Order: sequence, then structure tokens, then C-alpha cells
Amino acid sequence: MNQDLSIVTLVLHASAVVQVVMAGLLLTSLASWTVIFGKLLGLARVRRDNDEFEREFWSGKNLADLQQQAAARADGAPLERIFASGMREFLKLRERRLDAGAQLDGARRAMRASFQRELDAIESHLSFLGSVASVSPYIGLFGTVWGIMHAFVGLSNLQQVTLATVAPGIAEALVATAIGLFAAIPAVIAYNRFARDIDRIAIQLETFIEEFSNILQRNAAAGAAPAPAPAPR
Repeated sequence: MNQDLSIVTLVLHASAVVQVVMAGLLLTSLASWTVIFGKLLGLARVRRDNDEFEREFWSGKNLADLQQQAAARADGAPLERIFASGMREFLKLRERRLDAGAQLDGARRAMRASFQRELDAIESHLSFLGSVASVSPYIGLFGTVWGIMHAFVGLSNLQQVTLATVAPGIAEALVATAIGLFAAIPAVIAYNRFARDIDRIAIQLETFIEEFSNILQRNAAAGAAPAPAPAPR
């Protein structure tokens, strides 16, 4: 007799433990795809906002005006918030009439602290994708091993065992591994892609910190009010 070995039938006839494993993997896959799409949109927005602020910064606009604009905007770019934290600390230290080195060190520390906060926010949920990518195949393999063990225990009571009696139980168990790979493979690809994109964003932020520190150093040494940023090289 021909047996129905469709995916739905195999899932419905799997043992309870294997079904729980499959359900968990499917939920994990759904959560993974939710994170992937959210991360795609989030990183695209970060890159766009950073590029817009960087163009504005190097356009020659007064730094004090940029700082006021950044303070009034709650949803600005990470680059803008780093700039605002450094500029705010620089102005505070200048009002206290500290020497130029202390002004620059304080501004750099403020920007570094802001950089770490922004990078932590950008990297949010990335570890979840890494966990899904590394753990899902093993969870699926556990379901497969359990399913095969359950199938062979059931076959032990039969007098005659043929391929037709063995195949359904093994096929049911292998579905768990397939679902585990279905959850893991997109997570691996997305994790590597997002890690590369975040590294580029981090380099952009660090480069800006160094360039802005040079501008602040010149202003601190001159003892003048913050001047507009020069045109980019």
C-alpha cells in the first residue's frame, strides 16, 4: 500500500516530543524572521540618518547651532547624538575655564561613552540571531534522534519489519532536522550580513569622533568659540 508521506502527515503522526520540538523551532524561526526584517529596516534608517547628519556637519554650519538642533531632536541619528554629547561636554568644561587638554579629554570621553551606548542599541537582538543559528540544528537533531528511537521501540514488537514499516517513523523524525536547518540557515546569513553592516557603521562613528576631536582641539587651543566645521577633505 502507498503511504502518505507528505510533510503535514509526517508532522501530525510524529511523537509528542518531536512535535513539541518542531513547534518550538517554527516559533523560533518566526521570531528570527521578525528580527531580520526589523534589523534590515533599522540599519537602513541608521545609515541614512548618519549620512544626512554628516553632510550637514561638513556643510559649514555653525557647531553651536548644530548642537542646539541635536538637543531639540529626540530621534536623531547616532552620529548626531555622539556629536551632541561631545559638544555639550566641551562647552561645559570651557565654561569652567579648564585647560585645552582637559576640555578635549572630557569631550572625547563623552563621545566614547555615547558611542558605546549607540553601538549597543544598534547591536540589539543580534545575539538572538547568533543563538538561533548555532542552536537550532542541534535542537532539530535532538528531535530526530528521539523520533528514530521512538520509531524503533515501536518496531520491536513487530515480527516482520520491512522498509515500508520503517520509513514513516524515520521520515517523521527527519522532519525535525529539516525544520532546525530551516530556522538556522537564514539566521546565519542574516547574522553575518548584519555584523558586517554594523562594523561599517562603527567605523563611520569612530572616524567621526576622531575628526570632530581634531576640530575641538583646534578650538580649545585657540580659546575661541566653536567655529563651523571645515569642508571635508
